[in-house]
Amino acid sequence: MEIILTGMSHKTAPVEIREKFSLPKETLGEFLKQLAELPGVQEGMILSTCNRVEILAVVEEEKNGAGKLMDLLAGIAGLESKELAPYLSMRENEEAVKHLFRVTASLDSLVIGEPQILGQVKEAYRQAVANKVSGIILNKLLHRSFFVAKRIRSETKIATQAVSVSFAAVELAKKILGPLNDKGVMLIGAGEMAELAARHLLSQGVKEILIANRTPSRAAELAQEMGGQAIPFADIPGKLKEADIVLSSTGSANYIIRKEQLAGVMRARKNRPIFFIDIAVPRDVDPAINEIENIYVYDIDDLQGVVETNKEERKKEIQRAEEIVQQGVENFRRWLSSLEVVPTILSLRHRLDKIRQGELEKTFSFLKNATAEERRVLNLMTQAIINKILHHPISLLKHQEKREQGKLYVDMIRKIFHLDEEDEEEFTA
Repeated sequence: MEIILTGMSHKTAPVEIREKFSLPKETLGEFLKQLAELPGVQEGMILSTCNRVEILAVVEEEKNGAGKLMDLLAGIAGLESKELAPYLSMRENEEAVKHLFRVTASLDSLVIGEPQILGQVKEAYRQAVANKVSGIILNKLLHRSFFVAKRIRSETKIATQAVSVSFAAVELAKKILGPLNDKGVMLIGAGEMAELAARHLLSQGVKEILIANRTPSRAAELAQEMGGQAIPFADIPGKLKEADIVLSSTGSANYIIRKEQLAGVMRARKNRPIFFIDIAVPRDVDPAINEIENIYVYDIDDLQGVVETNKEERKKEIQRAEEIVQQGVENFRRWLSSLEVVPTILSLRHRLDKIRQGELEKTFSFLKNATAEERRVLNLMTQAIINKILHHPISLLKHQEKREQGKLYVDMIRKIFHLDEEDEEEFTA
């Protein structure tokens, strides 16, 4: 039995290749059925997101199983297997387990620490269970991956360190203003980073968003996308009193927001704080505004400084997360080894007891006058002999199941005592 994982992600394939593998939920069941019907595949799961498509499978032997999975992937996209080869990665056993744990914990995501991937893996697992493709191995493996992801989220700060300018802006806003669910936002311009920051703010539940752009149609389009309100560019000064957070990213050569505009604004706001996020180069917001009480202005350099600091902190958090992943891999390996140990112990007991009973029958055929009590004593004596013979091998197996050489000892015991199906011939006296 082998565990293999094959597929592609944003790290191995460009978007024009990945998009060919987009699997709508309604078609996933059909491909899971095809996966289950592949010769040698015992269990399986398909994970399909915008950034990756991967097949995880338990197979009888890796050599043939890997090729079959590649053919199935090619079928999803309507391509030849050889066309996929440059974009695919292949992992086996512990490497496959480790990769799954890293994916589920968002250590392999485009944005490390993002929470969506955990839900996507859970959904992929639910689909595998619903289509009866998952069994004892994948059930244990997926639940272990969820546990590892939970540990990483609770024991590290990997999901809280802002490593993009837009995310850093939102985190700073939360530190200065507190919860953002009752705050108003003004977006000036439609630069990519400002728009992304605005989307982050929306995810925090801000109550409203005003959008001003020199091209009114663009402001209207973005307002519709974000559920906000487009305002004329000329109305910015009059609308500032409604904004708790102002994000600005225009191509203006001069300041859009000047210090003299803010005195009346702060009176109208009864001195409630305003947080300016100026991502424009040259700057849109006059830095002298920072001199006004309860106004906070951060420009691109300030935000970049936060990002760099957080990157260093995240490196430490990632190291701790990787340690948790490795612990999860070790725990799963020990569990997997125990699956091999228990049947081997049972087979060993069965084999030796069969020999014992055969020899007892031969002995009793010569002791025709033996009483029932004598037969009982002989039976107990042979049982005791077998138990003493088995004590050390069984103890050895139980202790080695948690170590690297555990599988080696299982294989050795099975060969020595002829426990496999192909070695069913009886021992001779």
